[in-house]
Amino acid sequence: MDGNALTRHGTTWRCASGHSFDIARQGYTHLLPVQKKRSADPGDSKMMVAARQRFLNAGHYQPIADALSRTVLAELPTNTTASCLDAGCGEGYYLRQLRTAAGGDGHSLALMGLDISKWAVLSAAKQAATISPWANWVVGSNANLPVLSNTLNGLLCIFGFPVYSEFARVLKPGSILYQVDTGPDHLRELRDIIYPRIRPARTVEPQQPAEFTHRSSISIHYRLTLTDTAAIADLLAMTPHLYRTTAEGRAKASALTTLEVTVDAILSRFERH
Repeated sequence: MDGNALTRHGTTWRCASGHSFDIARQGYTHLLPVQKKRSADPGDSKMMVAARQRFLNAGHYQPIADALSRTVLAELPTNTTASCLDAGCGEGYYLRQLRTAAGGDGHSLALMGLDISKWAVLSAAKQAATISPWANWVVGSNANLPVLSNTLNGLLCIFGFPVYSEFARVLKPGSILYQVDTGPDHLRELRDIIYPRIRPARTVEPQQPAEFTHRSSISIHYRLTLTDTAAIADLLAMTPHLYRTTAEGRAKASALTTLEVTVDAILSRFERH
């Protein structure tokens, strides 16, 4: 990509320089250059994406989605179509929740979901297509966002990998980055089971990126009870813990038939200077 604006022509995006990018039949566009890949298949695997889709669609993280949607919609402008990017969108759950909430309060949104995993973006596009296309889904990297500078009203980074210099570039001055991170007690009960020992809980202070001003942070903290082995397996499979723990730890998790676990997330707001 050369940084020029892309315009849609049917099933193709084109820029003034003549570059073109096809929209796949599933409804997404691949904009991650081969030279930017660190592996042949970067990001979450097909298995991880499928597990996350089942787990999130079951509503287990609905309180996080609700808090995020309320916070975002309280600040996005209502007198125009507000543009919002989910950077690291996964299979699109939080962007779908935001769209649903926006439809109930009169917001007009131009939405884009981006992830480095083609499996995640494919899943997001397929699920969005079932309710008619309403967002642009892109395979890309947070390190080089395919977004024009100073164009976004809001940006989401949910349990992702923030690249603050890029986030600052694409956000309009005064616009907000909404960042969700895990708190110290997140999934503590599961971690107690699968690891021989875990570090003591510590207070997590919000970062202060150079290009942003920290405005607020809220805690989203609740207990979640999983009553079947499939949901427990999906929870483990959708997290990095699946690969960090040992075979013994995975065996302990697979033997569980019920699990009461703490969900601990921190939603922070950062204003672009």
